[in-house]
Amino acid sequence: MNAPHPSKVAGIDSTLPPPAHTVAPASGAPGGTAVPAPHPPAPGALLQDRLAGWVSDLTTLHELTERLARTDALDEALQELLRAGAALVGARRGLVVLEPADGLGPTHTVGLGLGRADLGHLETVPRGALAYGPYVRRDRPGSSKRPGPYDSYGSYGSDSGDAESHGSQDSYGSYDTPSARAAGTADGELVHRDLFTEDGLDPRHREVAARLGYAASYSLLLCTESAGRLGAAVWLYDEPAEPDERRRHLAGLYVRHATEHLARLVEVERTRARMTALAEELLPSRLPRVAGVELAARHRTGPRGGGDWYDALPLPDAALGLAVGSVTGSGPGAIAAMGRLRASLRAYAVMEGEDPVAVLSDLELLLRLTEPARTATALFAYCEPALRKITLAGAGHSPPLLIGEHRTEFAETSVSAPLGMLACWEAPSAEIQAEAGETVLLYTDGLLHRTGDPTDRAFARLHAAAASVPRALRHDPGAVADHVLRTVLPDGLDTADSHEDVVLLAARFD
Repeated sequence: MNAPHPSKVAGIDSTLPPPAHTVAPASGAPGGTAVPAPHPPAPGALLQDRLAGWVSDLTTLHELTERLARTDALDEALQELLRAGAALVGARRGLVVLEPADGLGPTHTVGLGLGRADLGHLETVPRGALAYGPYVRRDRPGSSKRPGPYDSYGSYGSDSGDAESHGSQDSYGSYDTPSARAAGTADGELVHRDLFTEDGLDPRHREVAARLGYAASYSLLLCTESAGRLGAAVWLYDEPAEPDERRRHLAGLYVRHATEHLARLVEVERTRARMTALAEELLPSRLPRVAGVELAARHRTGPRGGGDWYDALPLPDAALGLAVGSVTGSGPGAIAAMGRLRASLRAYAVMEGEDPVAVLSDLELLLRLTEPARTATALFAYCEPALRKITLAGAGHSPPLLIGEHRTEFAETSVSAPLGMLACWEAPSAEIQAEAGETVLLYTDGLLHRTGDPTDRAFARLHAAAASVPRALRHDPGAVADHVLRTVLPDGLDTADSHEDVVLLAARFD
């Protein structure tokens, strides 16, 4: 009777070599004492042992993929990939090189147990000679293959172990090198068992390996059919070594899942970059030069792209118009609405800028007619630099902050509703008389919201930050804005991911 063939369990390939849960009994004993032959294993014991190994492997993969799934930033996910992969293949150090094959970025090189200087040393090795080089070099012209290292769950795309047959595949960027053939490759992986005895290894690679103290490497391509080629992950061994078949199998399954997760984060990163670029293009690239006043602006865009904006434009009679505002929502729609409102406000300011209430009234009517589903806050100030006089009106916007040698206070403005909230918006204007050397700071609510504090505490934090501007910095509106930004949002919150945009517009009067 044929022995029963174990079936697949929970999608795990039954051909995976079992882990060493069962230890073979000794064949003899010291002194030549005969040892009775071991009893044959009980029926089903081998299958149970295999099942226990598969369950253990499934549990390990589940825990690692769960940890990876909790990452929502690209750098964090790359670090988690390196840590999990090192545990699976039994390495201590490694690096991951993210270079999407489409050339659209983003590109990252992240190390595990490797400092920036170590990564710099690796960059001195010719790219094609590095362990990850074959996987991140561009395809040859005319190559239409799209590498897919795995063709089914748990099985590698090629059963052949012939290094020569894999060393010439164009889909991985032409890595038919002596070192690759000597090391032995399979679809999606590259093994250097001993870098110091391997034939054909680039001398610079050997020199850098000796300097950094690693003697072997194991590389996996970051590629799936849906995600395409994203780059490669490399793990480094201190001594000549290579992972066994079981470790390689588990690492391959994990990296396949990680590549899909990384592809999603790459797309998020690209979208964020596009939104930031679009928002920046819709905002003034240069602030005007007007006698009697000096300007500076700071802008931080959230990951989704928001609708916060600012503007400064010269007006007739040597006047200056200043504006800040925020459109509700995020993404391309909010950015487009922000661009339309800003352009419209510029036109209204030129026609009737000396009356800020009329400017915002016209803007509110436009918003109700063209963006009925949106609301916006806005503040427009008509400045006369020669007189240091400011006439302003706000629609649901926070009051400006006056920062000077003898006072730091919020300007007195009337409470009003945001644009688009009422059938007909109307609010009285307010006047501010600035002193020589004082800076008027306009800002959006994102500055307050990013603190995470209640509104009253956020305003108190902003006031304290403005009051603490060193005297040596008060002559520079850019330095004033930077100090306020860093003080209100410490610990890198001014650059950290946040759903809120931040805008500061500072005007210092001579």
